[in-house]
Amino acid sequence: MTLSIVAALPLWAVVTGEQLSRMLESLERNLLTPIPLCFVLGIVCTRIHGGIKIPKELYLSIAIFLLMSIGFVGGHELAHEYQMHGVSTIWKPALATLFLGCLTPLTSFVVLRYIGGMSIADSAGIAAHYGSTSAVTYAVANSFVEQTNHPANSFLPTLVTILECPGIAIALVLGAGLSSRERAAKATPERRHVRESKLYEALYEVITGQSIMLMAGLLVIGFISTMFMDDQAFQPFYEFFQSKGMLFRGALCIFLLEMGLVAGERLGDLVKVGPFLVAFGILMPLVHGFLGAYFGHAAGLNLGGCTVLAAIVASASYIAAPPAVRLTLPEANPTYSITAALAITFPFNIALGIPIYYEMAKWLGAT
Repeated sequence: MTLSIVAALPLWAVVTGEQLSRMLESLERNLLTPIPLCFVLGIVCTRIHGGIKIPKELYLSIAIFLLMSIGFVGGHELAHEYQMHGVSTIWKPALATLFLGCLTPLTSFVVLRYIGGMSIADSAGIAAHYGSTSAVTYAVANSFVEQTNHPANSFLPTLVTILECPGIAIALVLGAGLSSRERAAKATPERRHVRESKLYEALYEVITGQSIMLMAGLLVIGFISTMFMDDQAFQPFYEFFQSKGMLFRGALCIFLLEMGLVAGERLGDLVKVGPFLVAFGILMPLVHGFLGAYFGHAAGLNLGGCTVLAAIVASASYIAAPPAVRLTLPEANPTYSITAALAITFPFNIALGIPIYYEMAKWLGAT
């Protein structure tokens, strides 16, 4: 953790006036577009008691569409990558992503437990959220790099799928294992067995949950369809799901509006979580984002790819992680983890983080 921070310090120590100006331009280019502005609208409406309500069925339908679109287009592009280069261009980014998925929950847990002084359960619960990723943050980051004319490598959705699960699993095992030591003297064999069963059940729920199943399943479908279907027959499916299409971006605007409404309701919880967790929700993503950009560049990703990988590594899950944490670590306070992920880190990444990760990737030499 300390080494990571030290490694990131030169980035800010050598920021020139030109780089600062470029960063401000990136912020403007990201903020003054419909997707983040819809998120801001949701927050504003909630805080002034606005009357906007997104029907639950519509919100869930859009969430399903976004996950399916990310997976399907990713599978299509992965098939093209495989046809052209085999596995030579993807195995390094995949290994780097898997490593980051294992590293981020550990660094989060250490900071929360030993610097923040939080309980084992709360530290592990929050670490599970920050070890996983946000598919919506991926979609916004991908849209941002496309606007900069530096589109990400085509197989990035595959990396999103890889990153989704390991962090939650590691944090849950860490939290359950350390917590069980504290109560080992008091616990009966029956209680220990129940806790182990809950851990396995939670891991099963994560792996078979909606996010993983939809993204991974549609990635496989997109891959197989591209490999075996005629291009003309495949085209209508691609036009429906492609992430550059108006349907995807319009759906993303509605989804971000709903996220803004939810985040606005959570702003009042910032007082409860305290200044440490607020700082954690901003500074930890910057550290993880730098690691994502660094390892992405080392693995051969382009500028857009490094930026998007940094964004998803810096993001926090608020869909897959909460039910798994609730099942395995019921003593963990959900206010801490959900508020940090949804009311602090998510808005920070959408508004400021993504342009910062873009400049980090450029500073590291990504092109």
